[in-house]
Amino acid sequence: MEAVVLAGGYATRLWPVTKHRPKMLLPVGETTVIDRILTELETDDRIEDVYVSTNERFAREFEAHIEAQGYEKPCLSIEDTTEEDEKFGVVGALAQLVERENVDDDLLVVAGDNLIGFDTSNFLDYFEAKGAPTLAAYDVGTFEKAKSYGLVELEGERVVDFQEKPDNPNSTLVSIACYAFPAESIRFGEYLDGDNNPDEPGWFIQWLQSHEDTYAFAFDDAWYDIGTPESYLEAVAWELDDGQLVAESATVENSDIGDNVHVLPGASVVDSTVESAVVFSDATIEDCEIRDSIIDKETHVENLDLASALIGAHTQITNGD
Repeated sequence: MEAVVLAGGYATRLWPVTKHRPKMLLPVGETTVIDRILTELETDDRIEDVYVSTNERFAREFEAHIEAQGYEKPCLSIEDTTEEDEKFGVVGALAQLVERENVDDDLLVVAGDNLIGFDTSNFLDYFEAKGAPTLAAYDVGTFEKAKSYGLVELEGERVVDFQEKPDNPNSTLVSIACYAFPAESIRFGEYLDGDNNPDEPGWFIQWLQSHEDTYAFAFDDAWYDIGTPESYLEAVAWELDDGQLVAESATVENSDIGDNVHVLPGASVVDSTVESAVVFSDATIEDCEIRDSIIDKETHVENLDLASALIGAHTQITNGD
């Protein structure tokens, strides 16, 4: 079986923090989102090759990260894009990858920016038992949230209807970006030849379930789609479990470090209060109140109150009043 980890997005909603780094490499506790996935795939004997599908802009970052982590299975498969408006769409990129890498085996596709609470091995067990296209499904709890995802309607465990981002959802069970396909169901080319939408994979699932039986692996473990600052901080909070993670080389002096705060190596927090925030390496926070914010590396923030802020790298912000 082959695996594709989708890592080609530009994460514009997280700019400036992700303008020059892939969001899949953002820290979540002691690891990153993509490392949770890659580690599981590395240890599952059913997976032979892992293709990290990314773009030209971030290829070097992923290549260096994979080498530093010592993974054996992952290799890069690079889209010929460097900007958001050049993207082929997820289905278009998958079709190109399948052709480029000569994929002719069963295929697992999972988004590299999804923090998923269940073990990938359990999902693959379910897929093998069904022997048919399988998606992971999660109850997001509200109709408003459901509007942003692919809505799944089931009879038992079989998908009988699928609606991508409906305006008026009739349930809250949605498909997350985790799919498994038997080799004969990898029909991206056929789908695209029909002039279908190349963007979200949900459009392909909607088409596929009308052509062949498709099943849902419903789960109630944690799931975070890390596409916004809010969802990223929620994922960090889940990982820290209302605790704090302060690197040994960080400096904290005369400060109140509240719940769900990650202070990375070399950062300095002095005379400040910080709650629900990530403070990146070598950043300095002095005489501030920081809440629900992301402070990027080598940034200096002084004498400020910040809430729900994204401060880019190498920024100097000082309130002289």
